[in-house]
Amino acid sequence: MSKVAILTDSTANLPVSWLEKYNIRVIPLKIHWGAKTFLDGVDLSPTEFYQALPSRKQLPTTSQPSMQDFLQSFENLANHAEGIVVPLISSGISGTVDVARAAASEFPHLPIEIVDTRITSNGQALILLAAARAAEQGKSLQAVRSATEMAVQRMRVFFTVDTLEYLHRGGRINGAARFLGTALDIKPILTFNASGKIEALERMRTRKKVLQRMITLAEETADGQPVHVAIAHACDPQTAEQFGDLVQKSLNCVDMITVEFSPVIGVHLGPGAIGIALYADEVPSH
Repeated sequence: MSKVAILTDSTANLPVSWLEKYNIRVIPLKIHWGAKTFLDGVDLSPTEFYQALPSRKQLPTTSQPSMQDFLQSFENLANHAEGIVVPLISSGISGTVDVARAAASEFPHLPIEIVDTRITSNGQALILLAAARAAEQGKSLQAVRSATEMAVQRMRVFFTVDTLEYLHRGGRINGAARFLGTALDIKPILTFNASGKIEALERMRTRKKVLQRMITLAEETADGQPVHVAIAHACDPQTAEQFGDLVQKSLNCVDMITVEFSPVIGVHLGPGAIGIALYADEVPSH
């Protein structure tokens, strides 16, 4: 077993089989819906969440884990690890990184490396795999962190939503705000900028054109290099499968995984969102 433990938050929403294979531990974010609070992916599955969302007048809110949540996880991992690498949801859209850093500063028992992935969901899932594989190879804490940071630096993500309404209402839209007004029916291509905030790249009128354009953007990003790829969807496995098939025909995929946007992310994207994340092991040369 690796001496370096991997801890993350629930928004990566890795399949249970991957969590078990690489021994990745997860701290859930929280969803507040009316008088109830749910743990992301624990008390509320993506399927349950997306089925309930359209019929509820009140949009749920989300919050990060507490310091105590992190301290408890650090304590649990300290029994069998010599260090912990903690890749987390972008600080540009969540306070989770700040809480984790505060908790780490209060935990002197072993070294903890907090990594701001500046992304979430499928991109975060790929970053976690890079970290976990390095740990599995028995690499040092700093080497595992370096592998993690490499994936962070090279990661690109493109995603779209059925409607901008949820991003607008949740206050997570940043550079995409110029697409709003009466045009909530347009289909944007969104990304995360260097600060880990969501911004808009382009907009189109049909979902089909958006998906085709995202594949073109992914091809341009890959630049002929083999790439690690993850597809994410919000309660639309059929589109995700079709989109994934097209991606595999267009790119040389070293990894190809599919995850569902967790309920915490779904609060801000809404049903029907779909995205692609990718990075190359080698920087394309020109």
